[in-house]
Amino acid sequence: MECARPRVLTATGYSGGPCAGWPAQAHRRRERDGCGGAPCRSGVPSADSGRSPAGLEDTPALPAALSDAERRRYARHLLLPEVGPEGQAKLKAARVLCVGAGGLGSPVGLYLAAAGVGHLTLVDDDAVDESNLQRQVLYDTEDVGRAKPEAAQARLQRLNPHIRVEAAAERLTAANALPLVRAHDVVIDGSDNFATRYLANDACVLDGKAYVYGSIFRFDGQVSVFHARAGGPCYRCLFPAPPPPGTAPSCAEGGVLGVLPGVIGALQATECLKLILGQGTPLIGRVLLFDALEMEFREVRLRRSTNCPACGDHPSITRLVDSEVSCAGTNPAPPDAEAIVEITPRELKARLAAGEPLLLLDVREPGEWAICRIEGARLIPPGELPAR
Repeated sequence: MECARPRVLTATGYSGGPCAGWPAQAHRRRERDGCGGAPCRSGVPSADSGRSPAGLEDTPALPAALSDAERRRYARHLLLPEVGPEGQAKLKAARVLCVGAGGLGSPVGLYLAAAGVGHLTLVDDDAVDESNLQRQVLYDTEDVGRAKPEAAQARLQRLNPHIRVEAAAERLTAANALPLVRAHDVVIDGSDNFATRYLANDACVLDGKAYVYGSIFRFDGQVSVFHARAGGPCYRCLFPAPPPPGTAPSCAEGGVLGVLPGVIGALQATECLKLILGQGTPLIGRVLLFDALEMEFREVRLRRSTNCPACGDHPSITRLVDSEVSCAGTNPAPPDAEAIVEITPRELKARLAAGEPLLLLDVREPGEWAICRIEGARLIPPGELPAR
């Protein structure tokens, strides 16, 4: 991978409300760049070029004209030359699969539904937990305990009754991944584990679909578009193998800033809309990195690996498998039962009360330590363990 300088577009002469001044500036910029009155697309096919937008060869036929209610709802889209009635019809005809209906799936679902994507399918086997409400804005307190896809479906259908939202309260598996991917035009990653990401990626490579990747942890996020059919890399080109067990804590273990999923999810939704519309330059071959603490975006170039087992010159992954083999490449050795010593809270309390000299090591984060702890325990957060 090689680092690339971020490209910055500055609009001058801006005044007034959020839309004032921009169209004239954009038009002058197009004329200056030799694009005339048409938007520059950096090689991405235009709506009337006869080519499928951004590699979405299987996009269904456009539906009938928009209804009056839809025209009122999408009025700001219709004003954009890059969207217009034809582009809005493309959105209405599109089918998008969101794998995961949590932190990332929430903003993705909200923005795609609001934009008028005609068919959304949400796949998740989790239920809403109270700890989700800090960042998963699809849900409220009354949804706690409900299956996420079902609660999300109800919310999104209320947001936009002109679209269809399908809830699949199940985990993505080797049995259902390929049928689900085949039934949709774009797949968006809203998952929180490596196994699901590898499975979704492999299914997209096998079926030639675009995979909009997103990842969040603490204050950092990543976004990219993996599209092997378009000549780009896949998720396995970025992460050939998952990290060793225990070295990559989840958000439940390491935490995540509540607004971070909104930032990354909105970027994923943007990339999805660009793919459907065939506008702009998608993040194919580029990984966008976001640091919320520094409020900084960086871009890293990523090439397709010729040795990639999924999208390389001689791929070895020709079918989907439900096991750790698809993640780590080998089955982990079973733990030695005699080497693992477990103790119940009651047993620990009794041994401490008896004055037994025990060394208690607390490997939680400082914030958790501050909430509650066992007296006499020593705190070493997970990130500091390798150095200790």
